[in-house]
Amino acid sequence: MTIASATSDATTVELEFDDNRLLPQLFGSHNSHLARIEQELEVELRSRGNAVTITGPAVAAEVARNVLSGLYSRLQQGAEIDPAEVDGALRMAEAPAPAEAPGGNLLPEDLAIQTRKRRILPRSQRQAAYLEAIDNHDLVFGLGPAGTGKTYLAVAKAVESLIRGEIDRIVLSRPAVEAGEQLGFLPGDMKDKVDPYLRPLYDALHDMLPANQVAKKIDNGEIEIAPLAFMRGRTLSHSFVILDEAQNTTAVQMKMSLTRLGENARMVVTGDLSQVDLPGGARSGLRDAVNVLKDVDGVAFVNFTAKDVIRHQLVSRIVEAYDTRDPAKPAKSP
Repeated sequence: MTIASATSDATTVELEFDDNRLLPQLFGSHNSHLARIEQELEVELRSRGNAVTITGPAVAAEVARNVLSGLYSRLQQGAEIDPAEVDGALRMAEAPAPAEAPGGNLLPEDLAIQTRKRRILPRSQRQAAYLEAIDNHDLVFGLGPAGTGKTYLAVAKAVESLIRGEIDRIVLSRPAVEAGEQLGFLPGDMKDKVDPYLRPLYDALHDMLPANQVAKKIDNGEIEIAPLAFMRGRTLSHSFVILDEAQNTTAVQMKMSLTRLGENARMVVTGDLSQVDLPGGARSGLRDAVNVLKDVDGVAFVNFTAKDVIRHQLVSRIVEAYDTRDPAKPAKSP
């Protein structure tokens, strides 16, 4: 139930919640979630019993109401609320939908991803647009800085598609390029040598599936994790393909990867054009592909920014500081 009143300089909104058992999670330890909403929106929140009174500018009070109502709805559905979820709800409520989202502002619940271990919701309007693009296009490019969820969400969509039986296998690939370091000789067999480059993909999988299922699906070929060099000469049908760290592909490698798609296959390509680690100043295949494919029907591009970073809040400010000092160079014609 919502009760609203207004004065000349502020609006007061009162929210009442039916299930008192959910309120400790909604409010957070020592009301920390309410304090985070107050800090971000510059409103005042007062809790009493099963009600919260919101006081502040009309627009900010309405955003706070939407955030609390949305979080309470998630708790009713059995989800858990932590500080990251609160920050995500704030991003979704505050930011307008990006140009990549033709449907307008998107509700997180409309784009929820269900995996074996967790239910995953977008935490920014750009993430929502990204998930919508993956649902509606066979080839999607997710571009932008680290920490924006490009790879994580793509892996989540792939796992969900596999669980639903929409595809037969997931293919995860990365170019084996060192990030500004020379690692030298790596001991072991081929798997031992390439696994360090592919570790982020393993981490994402283990966040969504029990460890025994990850191992089983890798053993039976339902999930394949391989360096980019292993893709040559193959046709990938009935598959969800993810090419991660694509800024470190060459133009030849990128073309080779994109032309692997077969029947009933989808591909998500992720990368950050500000972090190219190719030796000798070689031109990034990702930058080349953005130029070549920008007007091709059926291809979607979603551009993340520092405002979409969902790691520690300081990471977003770090990315913005580097972007200010080193603005992205315009893409050259291929």
